[in-house]
Amino acid sequence: MSNIAFIGLGNMGGPMALNLIKAGHALRVFDLSPAALEAARAAGATVAASPAEAVQGAETVISMLPASQHVESLYLGADGLAAKIAPGTLVIDCSTIAPASSRKVAEAAQARGVVFIDAPVSGGTAGAAAGTLTFIVGGTANALERARPLLGAMGKNIFHAGGNGAGQVAKIANNMLLAIHMAGTAEALALGVANGLDPKVLSEIMVKSSGRNWSLELYNPWPGVQGDVPASRGYRGGFGSSLMLKDLGLAAEASIASGSPIPLGELARNLYGLHSRESGALDFSSIVNLYRAVP
Repeated sequence: MSNIAFIGLGNMGGPMALNLIKAGHALRVFDLSPAALEAARAAGATVAASPAEAVQGAETVISMLPASQHVESLYLGADGLAAKIAPGTLVIDCSTIAPASSRKVAEAAQARGVVFIDAPVSGGTAGAAAGTLTFIVGGTANALERARPLLGAMGKNIFHAGGNGAGQVAKIANNMLLAIHMAGTAEALALGVANGLDPKVLSEIMVKSSGRNWSLELYNPWPGVQGDVPASRGYRGGFGSSLMLKDLGLAAEASIASGSPIPLGELARNLYGLHSRESGALDFSSIVNLYRAVP
């Protein structure tokens, strides 16, 4: 059993923390949401009044935050944790942020003798709840082996992408592709429905044809086609469209920094920018509403 500080109990972090508790680990948690803290407390976690209190005595610190500025503020701000975490502690940041931000935090942690890895996740809220996430890790091989038992309690697949920041690069590329095929899936379904097809029948056809993809098969964006996905519950409780837009912005930054063209990625970013003006809090599969008449 490990003593773990877990910071960030949102749609992804909350279920991840619960799986660690189920695996027998002792968690001290912090979040800005009283409801999230209460849910963790009910599951057996100890609630901390601040991030600094959460990390006291922790062998491992896990963070799951929305964006680069939140991670930098948590670890590097005026009251940042980089100066408060004990040397030798393992820090696992599961947020999806800019690779440069991740490397900056890693350097500050390592200067204090703290072991840091970036470990962004793929698999969505369903994967977080089921403990089947994919972790994409940047850091040393030794740090990954130290983290592996904890990652294994929250996920099914663990990949070592390279050094610090490499996990973020791989996650950004993956999410750019996810946005592209979700937008394309929504567009194809809307075209079929507008021409008289049943969306469920069309989905079944495409799943067995060359248009098959993850969004179509496991996260269908059309309401009523698939159970237990955000489209079946008003696009609530999933991965927000505004967060997808943030990740597409990270892809654009990486594209500029490396001189790598991403025309489809930029098109997806424009679509999510338009969609997020009114629907940023809804799951990213709600992009289908750009293509259909919403009752």
